[in-house]
Amino acid sequence: MDIYNMTHSFVELYPVIWTQNMQKLFSSSIYGISGHLVEVEVDVITGMGQFTIVGLGDAAIQESRERVRSAIKNSGYSFPGWARITVNLAPADLKKKWPLYDLPIALGILWKEIEFLEDIVTTSLFLWELALDGIVRPIQWALPATILARELGMKRIFLPVDNTLEASVIPDIDVIGVASLSDLVAILTGDTPIPARVTKPEIQENEKRVYSPDFSDIIWQEHAKRALLIAAAGGHNLLMQWPPGSGKTMLAKAMAGILPDMELEEQIELSKIYSVAGLLSRDLPLIVNRPFRVIHHTASEASIIGGGRDARPGEISLAHKWVLFLDEFLEFSKSLLETLRQPLEDGEITINRVNQSCRYPARFSLIGAMNPCPCGYMWDPEKPCVCSPMSIEKYRSRLSGPILDRVDIFMQVPRVKTGELGEKRSGLTSIVLKEKVMKAKEMQHMRFVGKKIHSNAEMSNVEIEKLANISPEAIKIAISSTEKLKLSTRVYYRILRVARTIADIDNSEIVEIKHILEAFSYRGN
Repeated sequence: MDIYNMTHSFVELYPVIWTQNMQKLFSSSIYGISGHLVEVEVDVITGMGQFTIVGLGDAAIQESRERVRSAIKNSGYSFPGWARITVNLAPADLKKKWPLYDLPIALGILWKEIEFLEDIVTTSLFLWELALDGIVRPIQWALPATILARELGMKRIFLPVDNTLEASVIPDIDVIGVASLSDLVAILTGDTPIPARVTKPEIQENEKRVYSPDFSDIIWQEHAKRALLIAAAGGHNLLMQWPPGSGKTMLAKAMAGILPDMELEEQIELSKIYSVAGLLSRDLPLIVNRPFRVIHHTASEASIIGGGRDARPGEISLAHKWVLFLDEFLEFSKSLLETLRQPLEDGEITINRVNQSCRYPARFSLIGAMNPCPCGYMWDPEKPCVCSPMSIEKYRSRLSGPILDRVDIFMQVPRVKTGELGEKRSGLTSIVLKEKVMKAKEMQHMRFVGKKIHSNAEMSNVEIEKLANISPEAIKIAISSTEKLKLSTRVYYRILRVARTIADIDNSEIVEIKHILEAFSYRGN
């Protein structure tokens, strides 16, 4: 058999090595949001009672020796104190973290004395932490591990009961929940039948979050509502500015109620991120709502970008597949704003540490709200600005040209006058606006069939020219306007993306001149 033929099944490519003393089981590590195979080799020979774990494991894994020893004894089995036990976590160059290999280590030790069913052990992935009494504890990133097991052609994955709903959203693999080491041993010896696969729960509509305020509750600001509608339909970046009290924050939060529904592929990808971050609810195993992450300017750069000792995903990754809202935009540090340039352009973030480098998805729609000056009243017709020219220049210098080039829509939101507050509210409701968004998304879905693109904002420059269907007259207007306004090439293509979204909202297959002109109207920076 050619072991390098990747069309073979997992069982063919990774046969269990049967020797007198050594056993092999399969588990998983994590890199970014993807699972990676870990082979847990356990060698038990006559010796001086040594227990060694090798294979680039962290401190928590080294402590597995004590947890496994106590769990085996307290579960009613005999621990071979006379033996020299060597555990190898392969590949050795892949860093392993968190106490997730307790179970396969314990099974490898028990396999010396207990006859397990080979066809079950060799076609399963094991991933969980043991308590001292042999009870299993819930783990992180069960979802990426389950996806890995399915991709490798395994028949099943054994997980703690608390993680089974999370893993059950993945089809074509049996997810088996077990409560203790002794329960699993009974299954592997054939004393207890393999439990039925945990089935995916139905995600009910009433489990979805309800957002407020409604767009109909916001007085006037129809132009701003139109801009937010376009941003929601196409996944565009938007920056709002005007003095305090103009309703910028309220408008941004209302946008959460018109975000389009996610496709299953998007739900699974986002859920993987939340699983790795330890934020996935055990009661609701799949993220069904578009994320709307509201970030305060006092948040640390590591919490927003991602990082820390374990290179965990940050807010920009948790906002993947829709909105990252930065209120008081210019109150964030300039270094942080500049760090956003890469994910805004590439849709991902790379976090480098001394011993590892992780890449996380970060394709979010940036919504920013800012005041025009430190006091906030530079453009206010009723209240004078008290800021010096130097302070204004210093304040606005945080907003660099490269950042501005990555913003699709600029909005000035005037403050509603006090005399207008008692007037009857008008405008479309969030329900009606979401219907418009969903119709626009349907046009995008048909446009991007067979491509890994979910919104107009994700189109590359080449894809815009091939897929946007812009009329020659509209192209001429776009080019001449770009030259007249001295805009960059990056801004030119961003305007075309916005125009394509405007045409989708109008249910137009062709981007016409009027769509181009409206897109240019949002470049008031």
